[in-house]
Amino acid sequence: MDFTLPADITAKLAELDAFIDREIKPLEREHPQYFDHRRENARTDWANDGRPRAEWRALIAEMERRADRAGHLRLGLPKTIRGGGGASNLMIAAIREHLAAKGLGLHNDLQDESSIVGNFPIVPVLDAYGTPAQKTYIEGIISGEQHLSFALTEPGHGSDATWLETTAVKDGEHWVINGMKRWNSQVARAHGNLVFARSSGRPGDAKGITAFIVPTDAPGHEVLYNHWTFNMPSDHAEVALKDVRVPDSAILHREGEGLMVAQRFVHENRIRQAAASAGAARYCIERAAAYARERKAFGEPLSKKQAIQFPLVDLYAECEMVRNYLFRTAWEMDRRDPLEISDMVSICNFRANRLVCEAADRAMQVHGGVGYSRHMPFEHIYRHHRRYRITEGSEEVQMRRVAQYLFGFSGKKANTTTA
Repeated sequence: MDFTLPADITAKLAELDAFIDREIKPLEREHPQYFDHRRENARTDWANDGRPRAEWRALIAEMERRADRAGHLRLGLPKTIRGGGGASNLMIAAIREHLAAKGLGLHNDLQDESSIVGNFPIVPVLDAYGTPAQKTYIEGIISGEQHLSFALTEPGHGSDATWLETTAVKDGEHWVINGMKRWNSQVARAHGNLVFARSSGRPGDAKGITAFIVPTDAPGHEVLYNHWTFNMPSDHAEVALKDVRVPDSAILHREGEGLMVAQRFVHENRIRQAAASAGAARYCIERAAAYARERKAFGEPLSKKQAIQFPLVDLYAECEMVRNYLFRTAWEMDRRDPLEISDMVSICNFRANRLVCEAADRAMQVHGGVGYSRHMPFEHIYRHHRRYRITEGSEEVQMRRVAQYLFGFSGKKANTTTA
């Protein structure tokens, strides 16, 4: 077995590094307030309920335009989409890990999940299931000119998506939607909202949930307020839907089969989140080790102290194992139906997201007081990646998924053991 990354991937990483140095770093240096200790304040429009400042969004948009012109932004999209590079899961995982390991920067910003290689998990969903009219959103999502937000979570329901209380009832030629959505990310700047609602069946049934593309200016669709989070700015709204009427043409995929749409979205995101977390963890570990070699305490470098060595060695070993398992899983995803190996994806997700939080915390500890300050990047990395232990299915849900495979409740070992 060959465990080295293929030559086309290593060549792409080098190409991206050159592009960053040539096009993105100069742009970043023109706006230092967004990347030093002022980053949170400079990026946040405190008077607009803590949402991203228009100037910050404009800078991200310029980065993405440059990346698109260079042929990088759409690399991970299917070739059926204009400009799509059709990159493998392995290539995208390697890129996400590599870019995050370079540290904070405009090339791969954590806050907005923006990157020179775009992460558009909803685009392949539209490409696979959308009607021609619905697919018109695709170019707008990529360019930022016609965004489609994602409304699955509710005030009383997160990972338990089969228990949604938002309902859709048929009334003549229309559906009437009523309910609430929480963490409805980026809906304030969206033109459409992908709303998941129960249209048939009983609570807990996988069947009977339908995905509707609801225009954000539809009567009864109201953004109530924005949730302020551990890491600011925030763009995660609370949304009310009161007697919102949409036609059959608003349904994405098929009536009652919206959960498949949601699963494809989160599955697309889980392996990529894991890759970013593994890269950020590697960055924290390497920075902490470098600082320990330089910093002297009690007459010798910190790196000579076992109290410094052993925690970092543990993290380093974990990082190496997670990275290799992650790349193997991405390689498998290129050869098999990803839903067949969802236990592997879940392992990557919860282990990598936990690892980066531990690595950022340890980097703060090694750096001492300055590590706790916002003059270093570790607190920002911790605050951002901490949410991934909750979003796209909490780590408990990921572990439960692995348990289903391990104990034969579903998947590869189902029906192979006795009760």
